Amino acid sequence: MSRLYESLKRAETEQHPPGELGREPIRPADLLKSLIEPVELEGASLATVDVPSGSRLVSLADPKCLAAEKFRALATRLENLRNERDLKSLLITSSVINEGKTLVAGNLAVTLAKHSGVRVLLVEGDLHRPALTSLLGLSRLRGLSHWWSGREENIARYIYKIASESLWFLGAGESCDQPSHILQSQRFLEAFTRLGGSFDWIIVDSTPILPTADVNLWARLVDGMLLVVRAGVAPVKALKKGLASLDNPRLVGIVLNEASDFNQSKYGDQYGSPKGTKNSLSDKKK
Repeated sequence: MSRLYESLKRAETEQHPPGELGREPIRPADLLKSLIEPVELEGASLATVDVPSGSRLVSLADPKCLAAEKFRALATRLENLRNERDLKSLLITSSVINEGKTLVAGNLAVTLAKHSGVRVLLVEGDLHRPALTSLLGLSRLRGLSHWWSGREENIARYIYKIASESLWFLGAGESCDQPSHILQSQRFLEAFTRLGGSFDWIIVDSTPILPTADVNLWARLVDGMLLVVRAGVAPVKALKKGLASLDNPRLVGIVLNEASDFNQSKYGDQYGSPKGTKNSLSDKKK
């Protein structure tokens, strides 16, 4: 590990000599890409998602509804965006809780896997209050906390292949009191960067920006950030304060998380969704 650290420092010095201004600093994750091999996924365990018909994971439960169509539109825009810039890993966050970030992360990952034909890794990056596992109808999965506490080098042993989809899932495991110990470690930096070589997309469901420091730690590792804003929930003051607290957010877009009942019923009448079905992009657990 010491030799890896020295390589990183040497590469950083060569590309950004002391005193050079006007350039964005190179992230350690970018330097690591040329130094390590991708994770081998052949031995990943299989997991079957159990999603009831009324689930808010509409990309699986009700793919013909308006909400699912909006996630397909979002996936298409992201695919187009990365034709213009380096964008493989994406952090999903919000300013405060109850804005729907977990629901957006889950539906977006499923949509990318189902309709883009690419390998997608969904990461339960909120180690304080993990909720993706239950959203997917999974339980008792070993995840990041177990990888960290067990000192296991191969993080692939904690990745689960979602049956019938080109989707993989890395859960949080048990909630952590101090996730920053994991997120700012060299060990996790190397492991996460190795994952980038094995997937076309990595979608990370993070904590809200406030009040934790986790989003800033995740931002060092990912290529971009998607901010979820739910009308009537996020105070403007909190939103401004949260964005100002980020060192380098790499914001690629904002998801306005508010669907109208009128638009949904009209869509159902025209395109064959069951009458009376209502779908919301809000995630009240998060």
